[in-house]
Amino acid sequence: MEVLINGVFIGALYGLYGLGLALTLGLMRQINLAHGDFIVFSAYLTLQGSLLLGVHPLMVLPVVAVVMFVVGFVLQRLVIQRTLGRGEMPPILVTFGLSIILQNVMLELFSADTRNLNPGPLGAASIEIAGLSLGVLPLLTLVVAFAIFWATSAVFGSTKFGRAIRATSDSDQTAQLMGIKTSRIFAVAMGLTLAISAIAAGFYGMRGNFDPSTGPERMLFAFEAVILGGVGSIWGALAGGILLGLSQAAGSLINPSYGPLVGHLVFLVVLLALPGGLMSLRRRQ
Repeated sequence: MEVLINGVFIGALYGLYGLGLALTLGLMRQINLAHGDFIVFSAYLTLQGSLLLGVHPLMVLPVVAVVMFVVGFVLQRLVIQRTLGRGEMPPILVTFGLSIILQNVMLELFSADTRNLNPGPLGAASIEIAGLSLGVLPLLTLVVAFAIFWATSAVFGSTKFGRAIRATSDSDQTAQLMGIKTSRIFAVAMGLTLAISAIAAGFYGMRGNFDPSTGPERMLFAFEAVILGGVGSIWGALAGGILLGLSQAAGSLINPSYGPLVGHLVFLVVLLALPGGLMSLRRRQ
């Protein structure tokens, strides 16, 4: 039971990975292949900030999130925006190039050594709930994930900005005719995407190791979470991430090395049975 509950905890982290990708893929109709590398880059920024200031990584996360928001805003306005309206391939190729550049920049700046964020006493702390010993850090990850998903759903579902980005996603030209500055809307959305990824990076770094080459694996988990939940669904990314985490936990019960394999197999099975993801069941109902 504890293993499966830990699967839910790691699944919440996968959901955070996928949330940023869900926004760019589902709402902005863009595929950011550098998404995983930005997560790792954010983890490195958190590490450097923590070492420089001598504080806990959680204290640095808000600052890193603001920095990554600015990076995303500028990246969208100066680079990705220029590729829009030219077909599906240019944005994919540009973000693929960004992925390669980021990996090499991190390799030059931080070397290929494996790093992690020191959680301090928080990493070993646990509490007893219904006879089960649960880690405080995984519980905190779950709580933060739900809070971010709730806030993101509220912003994109109930605010003027959210309506503007959904209108832009449906029809860029029509949105411009209604006076919406689509380029600015997309830039803010990309900034939010990287800010959310920075928060996910902090918890990822405190729970595991990272190096410049681990970005594509984060991207894979994010992609699977989004597809499992349903493209374009914010809460679907969380549901997909938790399903992926549970699948890996179930596989690890059989053999510790089977976790990722079982997760990928479950992804394929769900994709074949429900091409629209888990949220397609809700839409049918």
